[in-house]
Amino acid sequence: MASADFSKELDCSICLHTYTDPVMLRCGHNFCRVCIDRALSTQDESGVYTCPQCRAHFYKRPSLQRNITLCNIIQQFLSIPTPQKGTGIFCTNCIHSPVPAVKSCLHCEVSLCDNHLRVHSKSPEHVLTEPCTSLEKRKCSVHKKILEYYCTEDATCICVTCSLVGEHQGHWVEMLDEASEKKKKKVTHILQKLTRKREETETGVQNLEKRWRKAQEKATGDAQKVTALFTDTRRRLDNLEKKVLSEISRQEEQVSLMLSTLIQELEIKKDVLSRKMRHIEELCNMTDPLTVLQEPHIDDLCDPEMEGGDDTGRDDKQLYDVADTEDLPVSTKKNVKVRTAGGNVTDPGNCGNYMEGPGDILLDVNTAANNILISDDLKTATWSQTEQDRPDTAERFQDYNQVLSSRTFFSGRHYWDVESSGKAEWLVGMCYPSIDRKGDQSYIGDNDKSWCLQRENNYLVMHDSQAIQLPVKISSDKVRICLDYEAGQLSFYELCDPIRHLHTFNATFTEPLHAVLCLGNGSIKISGWGSNCEEL
Repeated sequence: MASADFSKELDCSICLHTYTDPVMLRCGHNFCRVCIDRALSTQDESGVYTCPQCRAHFYKRPSLQRNITLCNIIQQFLSIPTPQKGTGIFCTNCIHSPVPAVKSCLHCEVSLCDNHLRVHSKSPEHVLTEPCTSLEKRKCSVHKKILEYYCTEDATCICVTCSLVGEHQGHWVEMLDEASEKKKKKVTHILQKLTRKREETETGVQNLEKRWRKAQEKATGDAQKVTALFTDTRRRLDNLEKKVLSEISRQEEQVSLMLSTLIQELEIKKDVLSRKMRHIEELCNMTDPLTVLQEPHIDDLCDPEMEGGDDTGRDDKQLYDVADTEDLPVSTKKNVKVRTAGGNVTDPGNCGNYMEGPGDILLDVNTAANNILISDDLKTATWSQTEQDRPDTAERFQDYNQVLSSRTFFSGRHYWDVESSGKAEWLVGMCYPSIDRKGDQSYIGDNDKSWCLQRENNYLVMHDSQAIQLPVKISSDKVRICLDYEAGQLSFYELCDPIRHLHTFNATFTEPLHAVLCLGNGSIKISGWGSNCEEL
């Protein structure tokens, strides 16, 4: 009874048969793969999928995960022999009440209970077998004798007479038991092949499902990256839009204030001219010559601008110059850096809205490696073969000839210029104060805490050990480094005529930044520094 109840749990609720290749939905219910796939296909047009058992809704076609545990349980369950129940065959001689038969006689074609079996004839022609029905099928239809042999040529069961005379005469025959064992071995061999084939198929399914999961994970990861990229792009565009609109609004307020002042001045001038005109008209309408000639301060009625001629229309020209709205967007465009998808500045000649500041960038001797000489004005670093006798401190660079600036930058927009001597080999850039001071990670550009421009045999930019070869040929020994901290941009320019943009790094700065120099030979000098005028 328990076995029967358990077998019901292994039936698919769609086809009502034992699961075949069971798969599971996210709601936890199992179905045959073919059954649930067919059921979901009928729901494609509606766009909403439901579980046939619990009616759970899915707004995307659910993935079908193979239930390996359930599959193994079904295989073990099917391999268990089914317990023999009553045969349902009753004794032929018990006519008063049905009594289960224990044997059947092929010769007499009757089924016998235990009592009738004792009195049944024991002669050899009476062949007893397990209880069965259709006893006539176990006899030759021609000779009415028991089927005892198997003709291998005609693949049929025959009696002894068939083997001696008739159409099977001279054929190779075998006893039924022997032929049955041979067929069982053959079927067993086929079963083994099918089992191996099924195992190979299961392995293939598992591998495909694994690749499917990896493809889904990769697609999800790519979608998240694209979403983050577009989110960041929209944020940058929004910030740029706010910045441009703020600049336009500021200039509009300046122009409006100037225009308002000029309008007030011109209104006053118009009132004065109107009074003079009315007085002159009154003089012109007088008929008494004596009154006209005796009018005092007649010269005051004349406009000095009308007499001189040099300043004629000066106020009108000033009004036109101030009110020319075409200048407003042009001046705004000069202060806006438009970035391409790669992050480079498309208008590099402007280098941002910078001007000289009140301070300066000085080199910090306490960070300088012992093979670097620092000038008295703390602006020039020179490579020296002779090591300097400086104390070995935690802030000093040990393995590379590098030095930091004493000044840090944690906001605003700034630039600083460097000039190298001849064919000196150098690296210039910016880094966090938390950069290592010894070991491979202390070399600027070889970690995620520094950004630099390098000149050896050619020019390249580096960050986090990722180097980008610059396609341009640099002829000048002067370079400008521009920092926009809030925008997360660090740009390099060649100071030639005109100024040429080399590369721009885009990052989210999380620490203050130091200027940093590294020398392979020669010397390099900090020749200038500037800051955004709004920050002065």
